[in-house]
Amino acid sequence: LTETYLLLFQLHSEEAQEVEEQPQVAVESADEPMDLMTALQVVLKKPLAADGLHRGLREACKAIESRKALICILAQDCDQADYTKLIQALCNEINVHLIRVPEAMALGEWAGLCKLDAEGTARKVVKCSCAVISGFGEETAALGIIQDFLKNA
Repeated sequence: LTETYLLLFQLHSEEAQEVEEQPQVAVESADEPMDLMTALQVVLKKPLAADGLHRGLREACKAIESRKALICILAQDCDQADYTKLIQALCNEINVHLIRVPEAMALGEWAGLCKLDAEGTARKVVKCSCAVISGFGEETAALGIIQDFLKNA
């Protein structure tokens, strides 16, 4: 009976060592320099999990007007001029930082408005013209890149 417990303990400790080794590989690949759009993509994942991401015109306006918004992301290919004017005016009035991304489809994917298949690739992506971050979740290196960009802008 004690031999069985020893075998189980050894197996469990080997599995724990394998789990500890995997994040180290991910950290090494994350040391590559990030551009602004890659950093924004990483930063948008954390608030999505921490309930700090507001997607769409209605949610974005509510977050900006209630002064919870920290950063607003707006798609440049939005075809409705009134939409962009409203978001820009609200951001200017409340002094919220505005970041422009080239495509609404990419913003929708980054904001979680898609289905993921078994391989992890995005399927059925919905366009998102505006997203607002009201809470960052945890601090990451990508967040530092975004904050540096906003200080210099």
